[in-house]
Amino acid sequence: MTMDRMPITQNGFDRLKKELENIKTVLIPQNTKDIEIARGHGDLSENADYSAAKERQSFLHGKMQELENNLAISDVITVKNKTCEKVVFGTTVTIEDAANGKQITYQLVGPFESDINKNRISVTSPIGKALIGKYPGDAVSVNAPGGMREFEIIEISCRELD
Repeated sequence: MTMDRMPITQNGFDRLKKELENIKTVLIPQNTKDIEIARGHGDLSENADYSAAKERQSFLHGKMQELENNLAISDVITVKNKTCEKVVFGTTVTIEDAANGKQITYQLVGPFESDINKNRISVTSPIGKALIGKYPGDAVSVNAPGGMREFEIIEISCRELD
């Protein structure tokens, strides 16, 4: 089975690498020490510190595996020097909600770096798919979880969101 490549910005790729490095060089060694200390507290069957440290070890190794897999199938797409006339991967787009006139700005990124709290949405999300290929002034209909929503594209830029 071949894994599909996932688009990612250079910043997103760097963030994943940094998180993986932190798990390998800081969190796992700290967790190993925690396990050794907890072992020294005697009976392991009734040792809550030991159980918690072993659970954390399992979580960290799972997270490390997930990050390694995500990095392996990531396809870094350069955003610089792109034309910003239409919405494409990596562009930042300001849209206006037709229902209430509120504007919001999103950067379209890959699934591994989407973060709604930082206004980064995946190109594979319903709104991301609806925006791709559109131009300023275009009306966009999105079948959102709460029903159909209408947006107008106000502005497109090539800057990345922090």
